[in-house]
Amino acid sequence: MIFSTSRLTTAALVGSGVANAAYSIATTADIKQTAATVAWDLMQYYKGNLSGQTPGILPGPPPAGDYYWWEGGALWGTLIDYWHLTGDDSYNEVVTQSMLFQVGPGEDYMPPNVTASLGNDDQGFWGMSAMLAAENNFPNPDKGQPQWLALAQAVFNTQASPDRHDNTCGGGLRWQIPLSNNGYDYKNSIANGCFFNLGARLARYTGNQTYSDWAEKTWDWIRSVGFMDDQYNIYDGGHVEHNCTDINKAQFSYNNGVWLLGAAYMYNYTNGSAVWKDRVTNLLDATIKVFFPNDIAFEVACEEHMSCTTDMLSFKGYLHRWMATITQIAPFTADTILPVLQTSADAAVSTCTGGANARTCGFKWSTKAYDGTYGAGQQMDVLGAVSSLLIGQANAPVTNDTGGTSVGNPNAGSQSDTFNNPVAPPTTGDKAGASILTLLILGAAVGTFGWMSTGA
Repeated sequence: MIFSTSRLTTAALVGSGVANAAYSIATTADIKQTAATVAWDLMQYYKGNLSGQTPGILPGPPPAGDYYWWEGGALWGTLIDYWHLTGDDSYNEVVTQSMLFQVGPGEDYMPPNVTASLGNDDQGFWGMSAMLAAENNFPNPDKGQPQWLALAQAVFNTQASPDRHDNTCGGGLRWQIPLSNNGYDYKNSIANGCFFNLGARLARYTGNQTYSDWAEKTWDWIRSVGFMDDQYNIYDGGHVEHNCTDINKAQFSYNNGVWLLGAAYMYNYTNGSAVWKDRVTNLLDATIKVFFPNDIAFEVACEEHMSCTTDMLSFKGYLHRWMATITQIAPFTADTILPVLQTSADAAVSTCTGGANARTCGFKWSTKAYDGTYGAGQQMDVLGAVSSLLIGQANAPVTNDTGGTSVGNPNAGSQSDTFNNPVAPPTTGDKAGASILTLLILGAAVGTFGWMSTGA
């Protein structure tokens, strides 16, 4: 396996600080304090540890609250990285409780109560957080409880099942899992990106080539169907009834992030193959070009006119976290990535207001001022950006051969419910999931995102 021969110096990611001293990132100590402040404020949005509430999820789904089930999984991944990078274990107990509460009866992150909004991407986000826990050596659950690696394997195995794959559009996963769900006729980049990402990471962690074979196949598919073009732009998806030729060309940062991280893991797993190095390089260049104008993270599909959904407001943080990890598993990228993450983090903390009675961070980082928005997504974004500044002090993701302690199960997920038996139609309140944005985009083709579909 390829690892950085020496840890990146934290100095490379320490900035000059910001005007608001409450959110300084001038020194390592300042970064940790700022990250702790942002993490605390983030957790004020979580109510699952209160009496009568559901562990593991943020308030929702709409209309009951702003957040869909998938974003809970993303939250715990953010906090696992926070612990790994800062050493603060304040939230470890609630992370473990939450991650285990939502596994479902098949221990595969398909709890029946979210069936009506269950997409491959929703399940994939929880699976990636479990994978992260294994890679970071996050404290293992008690014996008799589901284990991190086995949970990631269960998610992958259910998604590799023949029940999830067909020949429409030449292959690929559909967006939704139950055939009765709105969006089952849509194949998209994020669902397939989560599957690709998990396959690449499981290949590296376990050394099992079956996972890498699936990753290779999935990469080849997204290129062949045109969701990733020759310039490495990644588009949202297309409908099976059109053979996925009606490509919606909206671009989202989490798509680039999930594919870029997976490609970096494939580079590492293949011991630095020229093919995967070229793919990482080209996709990284495209990602910075599209999503980091002036080296500051920008959600190109919605930020200019602030038409972002609650989902979209959380994407920047994932991109920051995943790009930071890439510098460890594909060290040749560090000189390109680290300065960008530094500049972007400087801008991110400049949107945080500070003050005991009104502590919150904004979304439009390029303005370098608070924009009046607030939410768990904005806090996750800034927490991901700030905590990632400590990547130079952190251990690289482990494997079975380099200190990994999580217990796996290659057959995990084999008893899962496919959810493809007839079920009651989803209600308006239930239907959404991690890619609710897709329906909004498709329904507004001549509106907010219409201009994006006219590109080459």
